[in-house]
Amino acid sequence: MKLRTSKTEVIDLLKAWIAISIAFGILLKDTLGIETAILVAAFSVGIGFLLHELSHKFVAQHFRCFAEFRSFDPMLILAILMSFVGFIFVAPGAVMIQGYVDYRKNGVISFAGPFTNIILAIIFLILLSFSIFPLIAQYGFMINSWIALFNMIPVWNFDGKKILMWNKLAYFSLVAVAFFFSFIL
Repeated sequence: MKLRTSKTEVIDLLKAWIAISIAFGILLKDTLGIETAILVAAFSVGIGFLLHELSHKFVAQHFRCFAEFRSFDPMLILAILMSFVGFIFVAPGAVMIQGYVDYRKNGVISFAGPFTNIILAIIFLILLSFSIFPLIAQYGFMINSWIALFNMIPVWNFDGKKILMWNKLAYFSLVAVAFFFSFIL
């Protein structure tokens, strides 16, 4: 299946990727220097964000729904501003879906994002274990683990709520892995 995208969506994805990279770069600047921090953030957090959202989109399109990412610009600005005080809350936007989506389809679409972050965390962990791009690998592992866990909070419109409503085993399995990666390793 072809991944359909519009010019507006590409612009929104780029805005969000850049804003997230800047925000996390500002947060990491004291230990890495601003230029290195933004590059590390772009390859660790940015790729995690981008693939998380695109996985939602691809699965929704698999179910023959229209799906496009839309950035939420005020939250992107807030993320950058908050990074100056040492804290980041990032809600860059969401994949907007139109079409018939029941609980199962909604759960599967929602599962795709955090599951992608777990796969990325594993890839970054493998890179780290072989000392390949160790700085990017370390942050990529930590941040993708955290993104997966954060998205599993079962409230509001987070992925976790939709996954829990669809399949408790899938929900608790993903939470357990994300929690283990985030706090144990």
